Amino acid sequence: MKSRTPKVLHPLCGRPMLAYVLEAWADVTPELPAAPPVVVYSPPVAAVRDAGLGEAVRFALQDEPRGTADAVRAGLAEIPEDTAEILVLSGDVPLVLGPQLLAILEQRRLDDAAIALASVYAAEPDSLGRVVRSDFGTVERIVESKDATPDELESNEVNAGCYAFDAAWLRRRIGAVRPSATTGELYLTELVRLAREDGRIVSAVGFDDDGTFDGINDRAQLAEAEWALRVRRNEAHMRSGVTMRDPSTVYLDWDVELAADVVLEPNVILRGVTSIASGSTIGPGTTILDSTIGQDCRVWASVVERSVVEDGVTIGPFSHLRPGTHVGPGAEIGNYAELKNTTLGARVKQHHMSYLGDAELGDGTNVGAGTITANWDGRTKHRTTIGKAAFLGVDTMLVAPVEVGEGAKTGAGAVVTRDVPAGKLAVGVPARIREPRVRPPDPDAGEPGDR
Repeated sequence: MKSRTPKVLHPLCGRPMLAYVLEAWADVTPELPAAPPVVVYSPPVAAVRDAGLGEAVRFALQDEPRGTADAVRAGLAEIPEDTAEILVLSGDVPLVLGPQLLAILEQRRLDDAAIALASVYAAEPDSLGRVVRSDFGTVERIVESKDATPDELESNEVNAGCYAFDAAWLRRRIGAVRPSATTGELYLTELVRLAREDGRIVSAVGFDDDGTFDGINDRAQLAEAEWALRVRRNEAHMRSGVTMRDPSTVYLDWDVELAADVVLEPNVILRGVTSIASGSTIGPGTTILDSTIGQDCRVWASVVERSVVEDGVTIGPFSHLRPGTHVGPGAEIGNYAELKNTTLGARVKQHHMSYLGDAELGDGTNVGAGTITANWDGRTKHRTTIGKAAFLGVDTMLVAPVEVGEGAKTGAGAVVTRDVPAGKLAVGVPARIREPRVRPPDPDAGEPGDR
C-alpha cells in the first residue's frame, strides 16, 4: 500500500477493511458468543490492536511474519482447546460474505474433511495457484503456477485463501509444515498435501469470479473494493425505501442510517455516524458528518458537522454547521450562514451571511444579514444569549459575553457590548439602550417568529 497505515486498517466506506471480514465471520457464528474471532498481527502492524474492532476480538502476536501457516500457528494459541472447527480468513478480503463462509463450513462438515477451502473460477488465473482435484472431485493439492504442468495450467480454478479446518487435525499437523525452498515462508497450502498423506479428505467449494474473494494489495484495488461496497450499500438502502436520484454520485459510510422516504440528490456525501429521518431531502453538493437530521428537513449545498437538526428545518445553500450546533424545529438557515457550538430555538430565521458562535437563540428570533457574534477575545471563548422573539438588525455585532433579552431589538450596524434588557432597543456604536419606537400594527404580519 506504500503507507504508514497497516493495510487492513485502510478505510472502506468509513470502516477499516478488516471490519468487513469480521462482520462476515459474525454472520456465520451468531450462536458462538464465547468463541470470538482471533486477529493475528505482527509488530509492524500493532496498530490493529487499537483500531476499535470490538471488545470481543482477541489478538495473537506473530513475532515475525513467516507466512500464512505460521500466522495460523500463532492464532491457535488464543483458541480454546475444545474448539471443534476453525475458520481462517484473510484480513485483506473485505468483500467476502457470510453465506459464502457458511457454504465452506457446511461442505467440511458434510465430507468430514480435514480442510474445506474456497476456490474461484477465475477469468484470468495468470500466476494464481491452481486447485488440482482428483477424479472424484476432492482436492489433491494446490500448485503454484510456476510449478504447474501445462495440463494443470489449463484449469482456471484457483485458491481463494479461505479455509475451514478440523481443529484437532490442524493442531496436530500445523507443526509439520516446512519452509518453502524458495522463500523460506511457511505456507498454509502445504496443509493440503499433509491432509492427503493422512488419508483425509480436502474439499473445495467453487465460486464464480465476482470479486468477493479478491484481495487488496494497492490503492487501485482499494478504490475498486470501495466502489463495490458502495453499490452493495446503496442498493440495500434503496430497497428499504430511500430515493437516490443518481446512486453513482452518492457516497455513504457504512454506518449511516437512512429512514424510508429520505431523498438523496446527486453529489451527496454522508460520513460517520449520521442519521437522516423520514421525509428529509439532502440536496446536491451536501456533506454531512456525524450528525442527526430530523424529519421533513431540506439540506442543500451545505456542510453539517457533528450537529443535531430537528424536524422541519431548512439549511442552505452554502451554509456551514460546525460541531456542537443544535437547530430547533422549523428553523431556517440560509445563504452563507455559519454556526458553531450554537443552539437555535424553534422557528429561528438566520437567512443571510452571518456567523453565530458559542450562542443560544430563543424561539422565533430573527437574525439580520451580516450579524456576527464576536465570541473570541484572543484568549477565551465567551457565550452570547438571545431571548425569544428578538430582532437582530442588519450588520449587528454582538461582543460576547452579552445577553439580549426576550423581544429586544438591535438597530442596523449596532455594536452591542452590554446586555440589552427584554423589550428594549440597542442602536449605535457602541450601542445605546433605548425604548423601541411604537409602530402601527400590520394586519398581515402574523406572529414575530413567523416573519
